[in-house]
Parts: sequence; structure tokens; C-alpha cells
Amino acid sequence: MDENTIRKLIRLVEESDIDQLEVSRWGRKIKITRRLTGNNGNSAAPAYIQPTPAYHPPSQTAPSVSAAPAVESKPSDADKKYVEIKSPMVGTFYAAPAPDAPPYVKAGDRVSVGQVVCIVEAMKLMNEIESEVSGTIARVLVENAKPVEFGQVLFLIDPNG
Repeated sequence: MDENTIRKLIRLVEESDIDQLEVSRWGRKIKITRRLTGNNGNSAAPAYIQPTPAYHPPSQTAPSVSAAPAVESKPSDADKKYVEIKSPMVGTFYAAPAPDAPPYVKAGDRVSVGQVVCIVEAMKLMNEIESEVSGTIARVLVENAKPVEFGQVLFLIDPNG
């Protein structure tokens, strides 16, 4: 992330009512926290950045959902050759940028590093989820507009495909 982007994020925290903002891009994660000062704890000092390493929780199996034709419910042992794209937060999964738009990706599509593959809505914020690897989408494991958990596998990518 470049310095201008970080400065904009700091300004966002300082000018809003939020106390903390965490952003993850391409395996790098930064956390911006507002420090409270004074006796009453109400006046805010400038935000500071706390870099944190990207966290990859142990592999979890996605809960079963009623599957649409191109949607699988959970990865199997045969899927170990695939790279998983997991949800970085609890929220609602959206396969497309708008209800009437085509999905970002579907099974069989080629993706590259940094390409947006879906949106996870959390607390009225639309968070674009990007691929961290290049390859072919082998499976879409979540139905559109369904809730997802932190660490839930959303996609399986064949890096050799």
C-alpha cells in the first residue's frame, strides 16, 4: 500500500466515529487505531498504524448450503491441490457488483493476482475480495447473497489451470 493511501485511511479514521480500521491487500495487513487521551477519554489523538502480519487461520470446512448449479457446498479431500480464497470477515457474500450485473468470476474462469472475485458486505461496507494467486476458478463454494463466516472458503483456485 502506498503512503497516500495510508494517509487517506488515517484521515478517514480521524474524521469518523470509528476507533479502528483494518485493511488487507495482497497478503499485507495494516491496522489503524484511534488513541484516546485526556481524563475523560473522549478527545482523540491522531491515529497510528500498527502493521500486522496477514493471518491465515487453520483450514475450515464451509458449512453446507443448498447448492445452485455452479455452487459446491464444501471442499473435499480431492481439493487439496487447489488454493483456497477465504472470507476475511463475517458478512454477506455477493458474486457480482450489482444484482443485475454478471458475476465477477464463475467456475472455469481464469483469474490473476489482485483480481476482484467477489464482495463481502460487512456493516454496510462493501469489501472487494481479491485473488492472491493466478489460476482457474475450480469451484465456487458459496451461493450469492448468503452469509459467510470469517475464514470460510469461498473459492477453490487451480494454480496450474
